[in-house]
Amino acid sequence: MVLYTSPFPNSFLSVLHSFSWGLIFPCYWLADRLVGSFVPTTYEKRQRADDPCYFHALCIIITTPIYLALLVASLPFALIGFLLWSPLQSARRPYIYSRLEDKNHANGATLLTEWKAAGTGKSFCFGSANVCLLPDSLARFNNVFNTQSRAKEIGRRIRNGASRPQIKIYIDSPTNTSISAASFSSLVSPQGGDNTNRTVNAGIKRTTSMEYKGDNSGSNNSEDREDKAGGGEPNEAEENTCIVRINGEDNGHMSDPEPDTVNGQAHASGPAEPSLEGDAEISKTPNHKQKEGDSGSLDSYSASRESLVKVRVGDGTVDQSTVNNKLLYKASIMKKTSVRKKKHTDETFDHEISAFFPANLDFLCLQEVFDKRAAEKLKEQLHHYFEYIVYDVGVYSCHGCCSFKFVNSGLLFASRYPVMDAAYHCYPNGRGMDSLASKGALFLKVQVGSTPQDQRIVGYISCTHLQAIAGDTTVRCEQLDMLQDWLSEFRKSTSSSSTANPEELVAFDVLCGDLNFDNCSSEDKLEQQHSLFTHYKDPCRIGPGEDKPWAIGTLLDPEGLYDEEVCTPDNLQKVLESEEGRKGYLVYPTSKNHSSSQKGRKASLKGNGRRIDYMLYTEEGLYLEWKVEVEEFSFITQLAGLTDHLPVAMRLMVSTGEEDP
Repeated sequence: MVLYTSPFPNSFLSVLHSFSWGLIFPCYWLADRLVGSFVPTTYEKRQRADDPCYFHALCIIITTPIYLALLVASLPFALIGFLLWSPLQSARRPYIYSRLEDKNHANGATLLTEWKAAGTGKSFCFGSANVCLLPDSLARFNNVFNTQSRAKEIGRRIRNGASRPQIKIYIDSPTNTSISAASFSSLVSPQGGDNTNRTVNAGIKRTTSMEYKGDNSGSNNSEDREDKAGGGEPNEAEENTCIVRINGEDNGHMSDPEPDTVNGQAHASGPAEPSLEGDAEISKTPNHKQKEGDSGSLDSYSASRESLVKVRVGDGTVDQSTVNNKLLYKASIMKKTSVRKKKHTDETFDHEISAFFPANLDFLCLQEVFDKRAAEKLKEQLHHYFEYIVYDVGVYSCHGCCSFKFVNSGLLFASRYPVMDAAYHCYPNGRGMDSLASKGALFLKVQVGSTPQDQRIVGYISCTHLQAIAGDTTVRCEQLDMLQDWLSEFRKSTSSSSTANPEELVAFDVLCGDLNFDNCSSEDKLEQQHSLFTHYKDPCRIGPGEDKPWAIGTLLDPEGLYDEEVCTPDNLQKVLESEEGRKGYLVYPTSKNHSSSQKGRKASLKGNGRRIDYMLYTEEGLYLEWKVEVEEFSFITQLAGLTDHLPVAMRLMVSTGEEDP
């Protein structure tokens, strides 16, 4: 299948479309500004609280006639532009496929060589978020504003979170489940220069996410390429994994390190300050390529539960001051399953509320990227980390759907792995305001590796956004029916394998998006019992009407977005870790016995909030000899203050059942 890299099949139509939109845009922008000036957010209301009450009214009195006059003057041009724009949509393609053009930073082809399905397996990380990038006047009804700036900041936070090193602290002690950064006073890092062993003491301290600073990748990337050319296996040269083990049986002391210069591992058991009770293991996976100018500021000013680790593995002499002053790396702290299972003993995977997007994020699905200019800004930021992006997904005008569509589907997909096929379908049964957007489903097929027999290893990812209006249960169920049919059709149309002689091995099939119903509300019973959940598994769900105890809602109360307690990633993370905090800032499932207002009835709230953003996976249709399991599931607060939804992430482990050679 040919992937569309431009919205129109030829340059003439593209120029004509740009001209028509140029005539429409002034009228669109003025109307957006005019309506937005009458819809203040709670943040703006607080900013104006100290100003004289007449100042804002005076501004509106002055600017409103100006906007109205310019709007009326631009209407004739907008009408001409609309008459040109509307028929052009019949020739428009359903999406735009963008691939990073900078060959120095492109690594998709390299990733395909990493997995040959010859070992025990490989993990893949998926993320999903509703980012509420509507035209500014419409976004204000969700209590968010400044869509263009938010789009850039959202992209920056996502790629900063995903490109950090993945450092996990596993605690084996059955008695101590806390993570005390002060306990780790030094780390051991192997330095492979001139066959000498060197150690670098790097303290682990509890700090804020403000202190993370992305590395400029120009020199680092070239060094990595030189290492690969110099010899050794490609995987070893690229990963350069450093593992430090601290033995609790030695009374918290470590001996001199014995680094392995081939695989970058070091084991220590010599003198050191006291560590945690029991064994602790710190492992670091390689940082993905970070682009020049990456900033670590995540606008968070309070200490996070996640500790940040300062450590460097490299060649030559590295002194303490270099480590402390130049390299600030953020650590993703997660407790080992044996510790986390103290509350939920039946759970087999890690789960957490995280202040950051998962390190090594492979695939990202976004919803409500409706504004075109915001989509471009978001794409530019995401391309610093993701090589392949599919955006501007959907149809306009009357093309392809029953009703007129003013905006696209709002779906965006980003991947580190090459996209092989893509398809989009529009839901024809949208109602109310939702009928003005071409909401639908985006289906993608990606290649993630190859076997020694040159068989492609592929995966399927689908992203969707269902009807939003409360009470439209029938509409959502119909959309779920269509979604299942489209999923099956896409698998059949893109499969190039036969059972007897498979050319491709399917590693995973993931479905994610904003489904606009939760698993606990009494009004959503029909959706909860839909047959989709018999084919796809929800890691957060026990059954219809019942979520797992650790699962929390993903829909934030818009009125509290800018409260000091939740306006930063760290603060929001802390609030959501407590039941009382969740009751104050999450929207809760509706019940026939409760009024629609959440205020004044906190004591009667049950559950952990409305979870309407889903991450599902299936084991059907995968390669029979492989097994797929959830490794981690996260609720993410990194977009605090930028959207009214919590992003979710899931890491899947694809096990081949073979032993490492």
